[in-house]
Amino acid sequence: DVFEQPQHVGHKKIEFHISTEIPAVLQINSEKEEKNGKRVYTSNLFNVKIITEEINNTGFGRIFPAPSSNDKMETEEEDDEIPSEFISRKDLEKNRLSREEMEKFSVFKNYEPGDPNCRIYVKNLAKQVQEKDLKFIFGRYVDFQSEVERNMFDIRLMKEGRMKGQAFIGLPNEKAAAKALKEANGYVLYEKPMVVQFARSARPKQDANEGKRKK
Repeated sequence: DVFEQPQHVGHKKIEFHISTEIPAVLQINSEKEEKNGKRVYTSNLFNVKIITEEINNTGFGRIFPAPSSNDKMETEEEDDEIPSEFISRKDLEKNRLSREEMEKFSVFKNYEPGDPNCRIYVKNLAKQVQEKDLKFIFGRYVDFQSEVERNMFDIRLMKEGRMKGQAFIGLPNEKAAAKALKEANGYVLYEKPMVVQFARSARPKQDANEGKRKK
């Protein structure tokens, strides 16, 4: 024959020998904790925790990244950083009248907040109100660690004459005054709701007069 006949080859067996032992590098630490029916294994190599739940002998293991200190700081929300010596935002909202309730009081009739500036005007104050009460409420809008803001914070409570039951409060800036007006207007202090507005300022008129004199 010119061509060689193919020879019959028997079935070949391919065998894989896999060791059941895990290399030392990949071994999970033998340290484990059992808490609340959970077994926790910690791996330093992958920085993960494998948690298996032993509830009725069913369920699958779950893998979670090991929590870091930065993650904990991000999850903690800053609620209200105002010192305890001043009123909290929750207490302000709790004791403040709603818009519907304000309409029932004559003092809020034709209410206008006024032109924004750093001073606010408060009226309809009860006889018992003292400066410390106003500081307790409006001091939350002042950073007392700042010397500038401390000096700008000023309370003038009128106790006699026609201006009795009214007060002028100086705050560090227009932003703080606007926030104070929004949150404190309608707050019930000694069973009387406060009416908070921006104080009238005579500065624009003075500037205008000065401008005419210069001309």
